[in-house]
Amino acid sequence: MLRTILPLILFIKVTSFTILPQSRVKANIHANVHTHAKKYTPGRLQMFTGIIEEMGEVVKLETRDDMVMWDGTTGTGTELTLTSCPTSLDGAYLGCSICVSGVCLTATDITDTTFSVGLAPETLRRTTLGTLVEGEKVNLERASEIGGRNSGHNVQGHVDGTGEIIDKWVDSDSLFMKISASPSIMRFVVPKGFIAIDGTSLTICDVDHKEGWFTFMLIEYTQKKIIVPTKPVGGFVNLEVDVLMKGAESAFNAMKPRIEELEREIKELREEIETLKA
Repeated sequence: MLRTILPLILFIKVTSFTILPQSRVKANIHANVHTHAKKYTPGRLQMFTGIIEEMGEVVKLETRDDMVMWDGTTGTGTELTLTSCPTSLDGAYLGCSICVSGVCLTATDITDTTFSVGLAPETLRRTTLGTLVEGEKVNLERASEIGGRNSGHNVQGHVDGTGEIIDKWVDSDSLFMKISASPSIMRFVVPKGFIAIDGTSLTICDVDHKEGWFTFMLIEYTQKKIIVPTKPVGGFVNLEVDVLMKGAESAFNAMKPRIEELEREIKELREEIETLKA
C-alpha cells in the first residue's frame, strides 16, 4: 500500500510549493527598480546596463549645510558636481537617474555644462564616491528603459560594497585585474557570471572563495572607455553583484523550510516501510 501512495504523496508535496505566476514575478522585479522616466517615453521603467557612455570629471565634492528638508528645516549633506559629460546632460532633467561609477544618483541641479547629485550617508559608507577629488574621472551612464536593448546586464546602481585591486597584469592586448572582496559579496561571485565594477558590466574569470578574490579582463576597446584601468594596485572599486543571484538566493531560502520538511517526511516514510518489511 505504501509503495502505491508514496509517489502520490511526493507529487503532492513537490507541487504544493508556491510558484509565482509570471505576472507576479514581473511585478516583483519592477517593484525594485527606479521609475524615473526619460523625456521621450514618460512612465517607462528604467535601470542601467553597465555599458558606460562617457567619463565625466569631478568639479567639486563639498559638504553643504543649506540642504532644505521635507519640513522646511535645513540639514547638512554632501553634494557632488560633475562636468565633461555632454551625453549625460542630453535629455537630463531634475530628478532623473544617472549612474556615477556604479551608483544610481538623482540629478538635483543641472546647467549647460554640469550636473550635481546628492550623496546620502549610506552612499558614502558603501562606495568610493566620498574619496573623489577635483579633476578625477568617473564612469557615467544614463538610465535605460527596461525592455530596451541591453548589451550588458541588469545593473540597479545599488552598490553592495567596495573591492580592493590586489593585482593587475597584461595578457596580449587584454588587461587582467584581481579584486579582493568581502564574503558577503563573494558568495554571489561565480566564474563567467556578471558583476558591475564601477558601474561597468563585466564577466568574471577566475574565482577563489577561500582566499576571497576574483579576476576579470578588459579588452583593448573597453580599456580606453572606462576609469577602471587607471586605478592602481591598492585602489578601490565599487561592486554590485548580479541581482539575479540575489533573487535566486532569496527564492531558495524561502523554499528551504519546505524542502527540509519534505525530506523529513520522506525519511519517516522510509522508516515506516522498513518497519513493515521487517
